[in-house]
Amino acid sequence: MEKFSYKDLVVLYEDNHIIVVLKPQNVPSQQDETRDMDMLTAVKEYIKVKANKPGNVYVGLVHRLDRPTGGVMVFAKTSKAAERLCEQIKNGEFEKEYLCITCETPKEKSATLVNYLRKDEKNNIVEVVPMATDGAKKAILHYEVKETVSGYALCKVILGTGRSHQIRVQMSHIGCPLYGDQKYGGKKETFSRPLALWAVRLTFTHPVTKERRTFFIYPPTEDAPWKAFEVSRFLSVGTISTPYSLIKEQLKEIQVDE
Repeated sequence: MEKFSYKDLVVLYEDNHIIVVLKPQNVPSQQDETRDMDMLTAVKEYIKVKANKPGNVYVGLVHRLDRPTGGVMVFAKTSKAAERLCEQIKNGEFEKEYLCITCETPKEKSATLVNYLRKDEKNNIVEVVPMATDGAKKAILHYEVKETVSGYALCKVILGTGRSHQIRVQMSHIGCPLYGDQKYGGKKETFSRPLALWAVRLTFTHPVTKERRTFFIYPPTEDAPWKAFEVSRFLSVGTISTPYSLIKEQLKEIQVDE
């Protein structure tokens, strides 16, 4: 992709307290060792230029998306908003939904996956390990297969935890690596395409107005492999057949330490 800058920022919603934006694929959520333009810096520059503000601009990073993942993100424009959004994340009130395309169809149409993951920071690789392994962290997600085409599956995913590379690693662990995923076992013929993982929907309580808000954005449905599926049909109201509230309660129960 061409070099990303604040001028390319797609803003879905903005007020005095929060800003909701589209994160393009292959743009870091925050600065990394590559020094490529990242979302946090882009949002700061956008606000600084738009508001003609001298000096530093406060923007709070309250959640992250892995670099290859695209989709919707929210940033806080005040420290109080950041604190309240982080509290929602801690309490499980910050709802995140993803769509992904897997290279195989999961054996179960829907399931909750619980694994322990450990990240090799040096090599930026995450692996499934036994629970007692040093550095292991519990990872929980719920998926539902929405459509299958030629052995590939479009899956809706709800996260119970927010571990690095979580969806990629856990889906690969059940024999269903993501389309385009060179790191975690995707099919070689898919490597010419971006990773088929997209953060489609965020739901949270506005930190000031207390209104429950939902923001969503489609993946690139005109591009392969998304165009092979009826994505728009699965982004309407009630797209998860099991009520979100029920899934969330199940995920909370699983989070309790054994």
